[in-house]
Amino acid sequence: MTGSLFKGNFWSSDILSSTGYETIIQHLNNGRKNCKEFEDFLKERASIEEKYGKDLLSLSRKKPCGQSETNTLKRALDVFKLQVDNVAQSHIQLAQTLREEARKMEEFREKQKLQRKKTELIMDAAHKQKGLQFKKTMDAKKNYEQKCRDKDEAEQAVHRSANVVNPKQQEKLFVKLATSKTAVEDSDKAYLLHINTLDKVREEWQSEHIKACEVFETQECERINFFRNALWLHMNQLSQQCVTSDNMYEEVRKSLEMCSIEKDIEYFVNQRKTGQAPPAPIVYENFYCPQKNAAPPGKPTGPNLARRRPLPIPKSLPDDPDYSLLDNYNLIYQ
Repeated sequence: MTGSLFKGNFWSSDILSSTGYETIIQHLNNGRKNCKEFEDFLKERASIEEKYGKDLLSLSRKKPCGQSETNTLKRALDVFKLQVDNVAQSHIQLAQTLREEARKMEEFREKQKLQRKKTELIMDAAHKQKGLQFKKTMDAKKNYEQKCRDKDEAEQAVHRSANVVNPKQQEKLFVKLATSKTAVEDSDKAYLLHINTLDKVREEWQSEHIKACEVFETQECERINFFRNALWLHMNQLSQQCVTSDNMYEEVRKSLEMCSIEKDIEYFVNQRKTGQAPPAPIVYENFYCPQKNAAPPGKPTGPNLARRRPLPIPKSLPDDPDYSLLDNYNLIYQ
């Protein structure tokens, strides 16, 4: 771009007007403000990504998630925790990248600001010079016009005094007319000099205005291009983050495909089995008739560990204090 649009569309018929220039400057200021807003957006997004990454990292490292699982599902969970950790780290890295992009935007803004400053100083001086010279020219014009009116009045006074016989009075009028004519000539020269000077100042201002328009249009093209590319790059970075995260999640899916329900069940059984034989049935034991303790048909019998031995037959001995007989009954002393 050569700046052909700005320089052809921001003029004014009023020599003192700077509306076109001010319109361009306002547009450039708005553009700079827009860049600053995007810069702040990137910084805020970076803070969000960093916080999310750190929170996700804390979750991955501190929160239990199937910690008692075994074998293939345990390996899948280990991959899951590892990849969540990697995703968290990638978001933290993205935050750093976004801050770097924000810094580049800030540098670009400041660079354009310095470039604009030089042109603005030149234009401010040109506007000031144009305004001062215009004022001087208008003052010279007023003076010139006043001198012309004075000369006209002097001429009219001379014509009115043609029949006056007082020579001294006529002489004064002629002197005044001569003086007014000289004043008109001097003021005319001064006015013309100021007109020429103003025209030179106007041409210089016009030339600087054209240069400024070219510089500003070039800057605006660069700003729009830079802003557009920065936004495009930002979208690419976010897309890449999604791709990176999905690749990490794909590793988890692959590990889940290797998970075997049968192997995990077999692993648990082999590691924690307690025996292969169930407990034997509890058999009935008759207290008085041991022969009735036989197991029902078809059921195995186990060892009768709880069966009591037969009681000893008491002896009727006079020296035995533990037993005594009473009508054929045994009494046991406790």
